[in-house]
Amino acid sequence: MGEAKRRAEQGLPARPKPAKAAPKDTSPRISPWLPLTQRQGERFVQLTTRGAWIGIGALVVFWITVRFIGPAAGWWTLADG
Repeated sequence: MGEAKRRAEQGLPARPKPAKAAPKDTSPRISPWLPLTQRQGERFVQLTTRGAWIGIGALVVFWITVRFIGPAAGWWTLADG
């Protein structure tokens, strides 16, 4: 007896269909010997650019803290001031 027939006779609902897998990346490879596609390369550049800007922002916040906030709050004194 088939699974669908058995479930129908027992009054059970149909079995849920499995979720479809994510679509396969069909963009061309960067190079035949390198297992990376052009889309993966573009995503890598976007991610590293965003990370660089976050790092620049963190460096600016750190510099402002060391140069202005710390001495104004009395946490330390500057050597050149």
